[in-house]
Amino acid sequence: MSTKLCSFIFLLSTFVTACTATPAAPINPSTATPNIIIPTPPSCTNIITEPTPGPDTPSVFPPESKTDRVRGAENPSVIITDYSDYQDLRSGLFEEELIQLLKEHPNDVRVVSRVFPLIAINDKAALAAQAAEAAAEQNKFWEVHNLLFAQQENWVDLSVQDFEQWITAQASALEMNVDQFKFDLKREDIVAKIQKAWEDGQAMGLPGTPLVLINGQIYSGPRDYNSLNDILQLILLGKRQYASCPPVTVQPNRQHIATLHTEKGDVVIQLFADKAPITVNSFIFLARNGWYDNITFHRVIPDLFAQTGDPSGTGKGNPGYYVITEIDSSLNFTTAGMVAMVNSGPDTSGSQFFITYGATTQYDGQYTIFGQVLSGMEVVRALTPRDAQPGTETPPGDKLISITIEEK
Repeated sequence: MSTKLCSFIFLLSTFVTACTATPAAPINPSTATPNIIIPTPPSCTNIITEPTPGPDTPSVFPPESKTDRVRGAENPSVIITDYSDYQDLRSGLFEEELIQLLKEHPNDVRVVSRVFPLIAINDKAALAAQAAEAAAEQNKFWEVHNLLFAQQENWVDLSVQDFEQWITAQASALEMNVDQFKFDLKREDIVAKIQKAWEDGQAMGLPGTPLVLINGQIYSGPRDYNSLNDILQLILLGKRQYASCPPVTVQPNRQHIATLHTEKGDVVIQLFADKAPITVNSFIFLARNGWYDNITFHRVIPDLFAQTGDPSGTGKGNPGYYVITEIDSSLNFTTAGMVAMVNSGPDTSGSQFFITYGATTQYDGQYTIFGQVLSGMEVVRALTPRDAQPGTETPPGDKLISITIEEK
């Protein structure tokens, strides 16, 4: 398996989708001359991209150490490092997303929480960080850490003196030794530690908080749960992608039937191995190897199509290779139930496919039609509408449980 991903770069602030509902503009081929040999393009090509950084990828930022505050998986696929300030409202919002990510992916995500107190901007940044460290002396770090973020609205506008009284009261409520807490709150080594965190952040050129690293690389994209989950799913998908194209084993002269087992019922599809042999071969290969098991219909546009085929659920995943676009003039999108491969341009079909709800002739000549629904269109029409956008909440998609293939 390779670790290649589709259209995924950490430093981008938005994602590039792997497909669109509107087909690309047709390409006019050049007219060949007798002296020019036009090479035949390969039927399948592996996608050459830089590997996604893993947890052990070298970084300009300090690696995790024994002094770091960490939560989550012991052997993660993704390490998120968060430089935050307890008084910064944006840090508080990001903490909420991290908590959800840790809850949903306890075996895949590890979070390293580092304080970068914006001492020059926030009057209680240092004291709040000192409070968390003082609490750590009584094994209550995470209790105070969570409380400071969860109750920001109750203390960020207080005076320094009033905040000190407030946090001391919270220490008492947490059944801490209050006298020890008050002493540790301003203990010389703790004060020095927080001051050093500020100075180290300045020396590294940290621009502000929250500063987010994913596997050691700066991430400046959307910080909502859905966007972070997309990144995680794409990284996990990289472990499943194929390093080479599938062997061609399909027999065009035989009949091939695919049955999509969904949580809302079965959809039976006649595959056109005689008209799109490379596409059908890849589809059968992926189906028989479990690529389509327990994934979602991630994009369902009423009156247009239902789309699935991406295990990451993001609409940006691929199997690690592309197959050619196979256009047959006898096939078109004049009726419901046509099954076609998604692409982002000529010869970029991967694993994602869509089923049409009606006539969509604007797609003719753009997408490989490789099958047609024989039965189960009522199941396709019952799928939940869904069109995820970065930074927005989207309802869960309906599940594609598995695909079985029958040859006759």
